[in-house]
Amino acid sequence: MSQPTAKHPKGLYILFLAEMWERFGYYLMIGIFFLYMTDAQSGGMGLPKDQASDIYGTFIALVFLTPFIGGLLADRVLGYRLSITLGGLLMGLGYCGLGIPGDSFFYLSLALIIIGNGFFKANISTLLGNLYTEEKYLPQKDAGYNIFYMGINVGAFICNFVAAYLRNTYGWGFAFVAAGIGMFIGLIIFWLGNKTHQHADIRKPAQPHDMSLLKIVGTVIFPAAIVGVLSWVLIPGNVFGSDSTDAFIFGSIPIVLFYVSLWARASKEDKRPIAALLSIFAVVIVFWAVFKQNGTALTIWAEHYTDRSMPAPLEKPAASLGMVQSIDASVKTVPDFDNAFRTRTDADGKVITKEGLDPYVNNLPKEEWPTEERSLALISTELFQSINPFFVVILTPLVVSFWGFMRRKGKEPSTPAKMAWGLFITGLSTLVMVGAVWAGNNGQDKVSSLWLVGTYFVVTIGELCLSPMGLSLVSKVSPPRLTALLMGGWFMATSIGNKLSGILASLWDTYDDKQYFFWVNFAVTVTAAAVLVLMLKWLREIMENPSGDKA
Repeated sequence: MSQPTAKHPKGLYILFLAEMWERFGYYLMIGIFFLYMTDAQSGGMGLPKDQASDIYGTFIALVFLTPFIGGLLADRVLGYRLSITLGGLLMGLGYCGLGIPGDSFFYLSLALIIIGNGFFKANISTLLGNLYTEEKYLPQKDAGYNIFYMGINVGAFICNFVAAYLRNTYGWGFAFVAAGIGMFIGLIIFWLGNKTHQHADIRKPAQPHDMSLLKIVGTVIFPAAIVGVLSWVLIPGNVFGSDSTDAFIFGSIPIVLFYVSLWARASKEDKRPIAALLSIFAVVIVFWAVFKQNGTALTIWAEHYTDRSMPAPLEKPAASLGMVQSIDASVKTVPDFDNAFRTRTDADGKVITKEGLDPYVNNLPKEEWPTEERSLALISTELFQSINPFFVVILTPLVVSFWGFMRRKGKEPSTPAKMAWGLFITGLSTLVMVGAVWAGNNGQDKVSSLWLVGTYFVVTIGELCLSPMGLSLVSKVSPPRLTALLMGGWFMATSIGNKLSGILASLWDTYDDKQYFFWVNFAVTVTAAAVLVLMLKWLREIMENPSGDKA
């Protein structure tokens, strides 16, 4: 007789809090990362938008590429809790290191964060899945991942207010250090709640047909690193737009081939589940390519094309909390933008500056410019990064309740079907930005911030239908001993999508009419949704009968 369905294991809530603080640190850093790199006025790096987009895309790509290695080491050698701890320590040190000026510390700190996330990200998701292996918890796995995903976004919502206060009041460095402190708080919570999840930290022994760890290092990881370095150094000019993009794309090929070989070498009962997951991974790359433009293209839109004026009654309380960017009538050193907010660079690749008013006024009617008597109080740009996690926190209970209602009616869509809906809805969010371009006369006039709010509202619904469902699907379908490795595959797909988002965003200045930038995003997203719909019957069959054996 089956056990009655329990609500959720206690470990969910500890992992929820640990992930909340870890994501507080990550999203605080990522929320100001692009702004810091492009800032040429207040102690930032003064890089042009295309170069900053390339660095941003490469960073978020590598951050989600390393879980492949971290998942592998956790499965075979370290276990999940030790891997999570090591990853958290490295990430915390990396965030703090970004607070130290200089290019050397900048790139070293990014490397620490990239490696640390590899050990942390996939393994805490896998540990959560292991908590739901008991029969009484199995029906609640999708809901558990939705709740866990809400924890991610509680941290992502709070962090931007902290970032705005610290960077407006004390400078960029203090904001980055706060990200490190958040990471360390998450680790403390993780170990204080150890007894709730230590039983789920189980290493799975390799099977005879599995590739040995040494062989994986020799035939996959080492070649990937070598190919990446050689692609950066030896290719004259570049093939895909920049040296870093070449290095990432060519360096990823050995890892992609490894996952294909994982399917080719798998036993009969494992082959179909692995094939299903690899197909899903290929499709969701497009989702991440569009979604992750929140830190680049949508941040550019918030910075230059959005009316960020603050209602007068809120100015003083918001200023006391460090949430206000003040623009006065004084002449200062500013980037030399043209009328489309494009910059020129010098021989060192730095943005050329000039003396003038703050660039915010470039597409503002002159009667609204600041005067000697009146400055402008603007919402800090990074606060727009909190709109998406705010909606995640608000909408998650509604989405979970909706799927529960559908389940009770016997009409709940399969996990892949939810993901297909997520892709389609994400495509609709880009049409909201097409409307914003029309409303602003292609950037010649500032538009209401409600356009960004609307975009984030729609894309959040798509995100909730796809991202936590993907984590749940990997945990459900993976062969048990390969769960963390295939969770690394999910993050590998995320990585490629993230890099693609940077490539797409780096083309922003090449579009004279910005609506076509968003139309391209719409086309690729809806196409990916259609491909996933065509696979639904096959995917449902695999979920119901992984081995394909006839009854």
